Formats: sequence, structure tokens, C-alpha cells
Amino acid sequence: MNRERVLSGSNGYARELGIDILAEMTARVLVSGPVRWLDLCCGSGRAAADAARLLAGRGMTEQVEIVGLDLVDHFVTGPFHPSLRLVTASVVEWVPDGRFDMVTCVHGLHYVGDKLGVLARVASWLADDGLFVANFDARSVRRTDGTLAGRRLTAELCRQGFAYDSARRRISRRGCAQVRFPYRYLGADDQAGPNYTGQPAVDLFYEPLT
Repeated sequence: MNRERVLSGSNGYARELGIDILAEMTARVLVSGPVRWLDLCCGSGRAAADAARLLAGRGMTEQVEIVGLDLVDHFVTGPFHPSLRLVTASVVEWVPDGRFDMVTCVHGLHYVGDKLGVLARVASWLADDGLFVANFDARSVRRTDGTLAGRRLTAELCRQGFAYDSARRRISRRGCAQVRFPYRYLGADDQAGPNYTGQPAVDLFYEPLT
């Protein structure tokens, strides 16, 4: 995971998530007013800080709220624009103070334990027309015997309202929902080795609920 990732360019959010954060937020402000963006596993918070600065330059400081969440508090130094808040907490435990119009996570889910639990939590944090986009490797989800959860998992993601792009290993959804996956989380293997990014990642083990 690159903690210094920025908004655009070869190391940027646009390339990894397929969306232009600034364009998305600006369009939402113009159409519906104030917008909230939550960036999970934000690393140093550089991308969030850049977005706050650039949106302020467009006169939108009062119209946007940006929250960056990361387990480690090694954030970029301030001062920050009033629209930005950087929070140190675990994504599996943190409770937001409201819904968000956009939630992103660039390569952070690779290092999280109960990934399906996090996906379910995020779904409940979205506004009615909110957008969630994240990098997600379905091959990290395993059955109790270590085999891949496979098509059953991707079909269940679709049934629950998520879209999964297996080629780009990207997951997304629009709109709030109370999601209940029919799986019981058993634990994680933090010694699983590198995933498709070339970086060490975490495999998860689940058993189907009967």
C-alpha cells in the first residue's frame, strides 16, 4: 500500500478507482448541494488534503466535507482546510456520524480482516444515491478448506447490490442498504503473501451460514 498516493496521475485515485474525485464532488455540489466524502484507509491523507485544497480554490469549502480514516496516524502535516478531517481508527470498529455521498478505499481492503463485514458496514454508510468504489480481490476470500469462494461469492455480491469487476479487481455500489452476507467470518491469514499488487496481503476464511 502506498501511503503517499495522490488524486491523479500514475499513482492516483483516478487510475486505481476509475473515477475523478474532484469532478464527482463538484457535480454533486452543483446538483444537490453539500457533499460528504469518506476515504477509508487513506494512508497519509495526502489525496484528501489535496482535494480539500483544490475544492476550496473553487469556492466550495462550505459545500464539502472530507473525512480521511486510517489505522495509523502518520498523516500529512497541516494546516488543513476546514472541510477536511483526518481520523485515526479501525475501519471494522469506527462508527460515522452520518451518511456519505461518496466512499472510497484505494487498496486498503487488502489488509483488512473481515472484508465482507466491512462491505456490509460501508453499504449502510452511503446516502440514498451515494457511491462506493474500492479495490477488492475476491480471490482473498476463502472457504474453510482454503479453496476460493469463487462464483458463489461474486454472485452473492451482485445479489446484495454490489458490482464486481474481476478484471480490474474493483468493487462498487450505489445507494444505502442493510446488507447481510450469508457467511460467518472465521479468521484471517496475514502470512498469505503477495496478491496481484505484488504487496503482502491478507486472506480471509468464511463458512456459509445454513
